[in-house]
Amino acid sequence: MRLTGPKLTVAGAVAVLALTGCAAEKKSDSVPAAATGSLEHIASEAGCAPELQTDADEIRQATCKNTDGRFILATFATDRGQREWINGAKDYGGFYLVGRKWVAVGEQKVVTALRGRLGGDMEIGTDHSGHTP
Repeated sequence: MRLTGPKLTVAGAVAVLALTGCAAEKKSDSVPAAATGSLEHIASEAGCAPELQTDADEIRQATCKNTDGRFILATFATDRGQREWINGAKDYGGFYLVGRKWVAVGEQKVVTALRGRLGGDMEIGTDHSGHTP
């Protein structure tokens, strides 16, 4: 399925992931400088072959899978566009690895492992574990 709008992209990115509740971030002494470059370059650094979902001027988004698990990787044309996307996506919960004009979204263990390859900062979305349907 190919998503085409920033709002659909946020929902689609989070919907394909099995997200867990909020947990404390583990600090690591061996976090590299945050990766930079194209979606394909960052995916290569993460050890995955990206399956492109969205290819627009403001955002490029792909699903990826490596030995650590499945995640969403997105690159952005602007810092502002990236921050707006993250702020909207965080309402859906999840774990976010944030670099300069890119973000990886997935389960905590996957995002933590990616941080060892890509650098970046961990952010955690809204915890919905205590909510009832």
